[in-house]
Amino acid sequence: MKTVKIYGPGCKRCEASETMVRQAAAKLGVAVDIEKVADAKSIAMAGVMSTPGIAIDGKLVHAGGLPDAAKLESWLTA
Repeated sequence: MKTVKIYGPGCKRCEASETMVRQAAAKLGVAVDIEKVADAKSIAMAGVMSTPGIAIDGKLVHAGGLPDAAKLESWLTA
C-alpha cells in the first residue's frame, strides 16, 4: 500500500489532485492510503512552497498546480 499525502488548504485544485490520485490508483490496481494535510505549518515543514503538494511514501513528488496524469501513474508504480 502506498501512503499519499495531499498538502493544501482544501482548494479546488487540492480536491482535484486527490481525485486524480484515487483514479490513477484504481486504474493501476494500487492500494493507497490518502491523508489530507491542511495545516500551513505542516505544509511548509514538508517543503511545499506552492499547493497542492503530493508526497508518496514520504517523498515529495509534486508541488503547485495539478500533476501530469502520466507522471502520477509513474510515481504510484515506483
